[in-house]
Amino acid sequence: MDRVLVAVCLVGAAVAGSAPAAEPPPGDAAWLARLRTAAEGLAWSDELVRHDWRLQRRPGTDECRILDPNDACVHEGSLEECRGEFARLEAAGRIPPVAGDAVIVLHGLGENRAAMRPLVQHLRVRLDAAVLAVGYASPQAGIDGHGASLGRVVAGLPGATRISFVCHSLGNLVVRRWMHEAPAADLARLHRMVMLGAPNQGSDLARMTANVWLLSKLARGAAQDLVLHWPEISKSLAVPPCEFGIVAGGTGDDRGYSTLLAGDDDAVVRVAETRLDGARDFLLLPVSHAAMMKNAAVQEATVAFLRTGRFAASADPAAGASADE
Repeated sequence: MDRVLVAVCLVGAAVAGSAPAAEPPPGDAAWLARLRTAAEGLAWSDELVRHDWRLQRRPGTDECRILDPNDACVHEGSLEECRGEFARLEAAGRIPPVAGDAVIVLHGLGENRAAMRPLVQHLRVRLDAAVLAVGYASPQAGIDGHGASLGRVVAGLPGATRISFVCHSLGNLVVRRWMHEAPAADLARLHRMVMLGAPNQGSDLARMTANVWLLSKLARGAAQDLVLHWPEISKSLAVPPCEFGIVAGGTGDDRGYSTLLAGDDDAVVRVAETRLDGARDFLLLPVSHAAMMKNAAVQEATVAFLRTGRFAASADPAAGASADE
């Protein structure tokens, strides 16, 4: 399983949670629709987000589309055309504005917005804020490109007076890359950030992949940055200028979930790799990397930090064990 995680997580295919666990009988329309959505999540990046409405773009092209809250495409065209149609839909009242507090949620490598759905739904129930699931096509561009796309999403939220982030895995590096060059006016709106399974110090799993010729050649987009370009990329990742807390997964001993990694780990990221100087709080929970978003203790800890700047109100770590099975 560890070798599969190396290939899947770092080469850019869908990891657990973003694709169906088992193939149903042929002709199952729901399964086919889910498979199509998972594949499209690896091809399109959000440029504008209003609740569950979004304008997306294929990285490196001028090909754009607008999706409604059901992920149905309502318009296709160039970026200019889609921006015009998006503005028209807003003016007509079909797309509601985002105002006040906003929480932007980003997924990890090889995943799509669907991977974050359990956490997004929990936050929407527990917080008085607009919770926005933002997607980016991790195999189609590097961390620099994804940081630039995120910048356009943030700039496109002028009504959001306070912005917080909740990110899984690579999503944390995308945010830190954006923060490195973000306009002062946008940085001034930052409130808090929760990092889940963040490879803040790089990834031993990625370094192992770099030593396997075939896998290193297959790595694309953001995966290539982790595998081959980490020393350069790490220099352009900002320490968040707002309060931030880190949730790491592990077993609480020196074994961890993976037999490949030294020390405690969540099967993909080592606990030591999640740490970043300046963090306001740190929490270790018995949860694997792919299960964090649906883990009850992780969800409650995230809510607590966004409300108070501390994980103190989070559930007992043992409460998350069943969600990790």
